[in-house]
Amino acid sequence: MLKDVFMALSKNQLLTTAAKKYGLKLGAQTVVAGTNVEQTIKSIRELNALGISATVDNLGEFVFEREEAIKAKNSILEVIEAIHENEVDAHISLKPTQLGLDIDYDFCYENLKEIVAAASKYDMHINLDMEDYGHLQPSFDLMDALLKEYSNVGTVIQAYFFRAQDDIENYKHLRLRIVKGAYKEPAEYAYQTTQDIDANFIKLIEYHLLNGKFTSIATHDHNVINHVKKFVEENQISKDKYEFQMLYGFRKDMQVSLAKEGYNFCTYVPFGDDWYGYFMRRLAERPQNLNLVFKQVFNKRTNTTIGVFAGALALSKLASKKKK
Repeated sequence: MLKDVFMALSKNQLLTTAAKKYGLKLGAQTVVAGTNVEQTIKSIRELNALGISATVDNLGEFVFEREEAIKAKNSILEVIEAIHENEVDAHISLKPTQLGLDIDYDFCYENLKEIVAAASKYDMHINLDMEDYGHLQPSFDLMDALLKEYSNVGTVIQAYFFRAQDDIENYKHLRLRIVKGAYKEPAEYAYQTTQDIDANFIKLIEYHLLNGKFTSIATHDHNVINHVKKFVEENQISKDKYEFQMLYGFRKDMQVSLAKEGYNFCTYVPFGDDWYGYFMRRLAERPQNLNLVFKQVFNKRTNTTIGVFAGALALSKLASKKKK
């Protein structure tokens, strides 16, 4: 039930607009690196000092205006230059819909191509984040087109999709991030139970570790992490063939611990003012994330669920007052 509620909140345009206006006032500052490039570079430096690399996401998706897509493209280009100039260990993650996939396919491709070309000059990786099912195949098509000219592109395989095994086999020659999946998808396309998703997640990770180029294992689940540790040891898989990934602000102690143990570790670092949908989906995709976030936002006596809804309600009221 909570997942459905938070997914609905993530799509609430009134709350999204209010969140942009009033900033990171609901505790989201713990899971969003900041609203500008300068703050983001500072956050990346702090991670690098702990032996952790970063993949940077300029927050935003489902864009329907060309001006907004161009603004997003320019922001990402700015981040690429900042990463290079500041010599921090980081690369880029982006969403095709933020760059105009819902406006025009060719327009989106040109925006993506400009970004990939700029990153290629610095030997910087670009990861195409996968979104909901309706955008899945067009996103793969965009990547296929980019790969004809560039080699610094990879993508995400979402374990809840039935087609995930075919996709991972098709793209085993690429650097891939494997995730469970963060959107609410219909039963005709995706597994619906936690057990089925988890089982497929492990299956995909093992396949790519054995057959793929480089595997980014994106999870906060210590059971999965412990399974992977055992699997790579048993199969003598070198540590330079994979990394663990977690989201900025989640399980900080474990992130540092894994890095200290000598594992490659990369933190997904989101920034920007379009944080609300991202924040709600992180709470929706795994109930345990409620505790992971709010232990850092509220004291132990605070009811975290009430905190979330109170925050959403506060934004709604702020937006209503502003409108009047």
